[in-house]
Amino acid sequence: MQDRHSDRQRYFNEQAYTTQKYVIPYLEKFGKVDSNSRVLEIGCGEGGNILPFLERGCKVVGIDLNCKQIENAKQYLVEYNEEQLQLICQNIYDVTPEEFGVFDIVIMRDVIEHIPNQEVFLGFVKRFMHENTLFFLGFPPWQMPFGGHQQVCKNKWLSKLPYYHLLPRNIYKSILKKGGESEGKIRSLMEHVDTGISVERFNRIIREENYRVLDRSPYLFNPNYEIKFNLTPRKQLDFIDSIPVFRNFVTTCYYFIISP
Repeated sequence: MQDRHSDRQRYFNEQAYTTQKYVIPYLEKFGKVDSNSRVLEIGCGEGGNILPFLERGCKVVGIDLNCKQIENAKQYLVEYNEEQLQLICQNIYDVTPEEFGVFDIVIMRDVIEHIPNQEVFLGFVKRFMHENTLFFLGFPPWQMPFGGHQQVCKNKWLSKLPYYHLLPRNIYKSILKKGGESEGKIRSLMEHVDTGISVERFNRIIREENYRVLDRSPYLFNPNYEIKFNLTPRKQLDFIDSIPVFRNFVTTCYYFIISP
């Protein structure tokens, strides 16, 4: 797994594949995705999710805090001009609608679980939307087997071991140290202990922030597993999804489309 995370071009291609095959068709249940669409991706990284939107002629803004990843994105997407694509290394809280306007589609794939104070964030981000904006979010529940993102560990055993991120903080941190992970990697994984999100918490926040839920899709096998592991995506059983708390442990991904 580690090779995948260190090979950024491969990661870019995987993101593009899943967004093209699964995310855009999911969005198109509620409206066309074409040259009339303005798209904002928050936490765009190298821009893999952006590419399929650009290929449809959409005008896209991608923003990320990681300037190295933004530089990579500019290289991978070099053929697209500034009229169609803007890539920004900046904190979303420092951006205003006066600079970029509002968007028809906002996407966050595997990002919301890394953001502190999700209650504040999901209230703030509405300023970039109009009343019919489609806001796509895909995320792994914190309690799922690899909800701690431990697959990025360099130690091959730690990268394949499920659920141990749910141990008490001091034990989890000790395991990472004994496994030889760097201080930077440990710090990043421990930060995720605080930001990881359950579907119950997500539901509560969007309800409190007065979002409409247009659609939700729980997956036993994340759509991204098709390109990563050659596993066919599979929806979670309705019965399992109806069991609060437990569903987080056995559901690898939730897709949501919400609107202000």
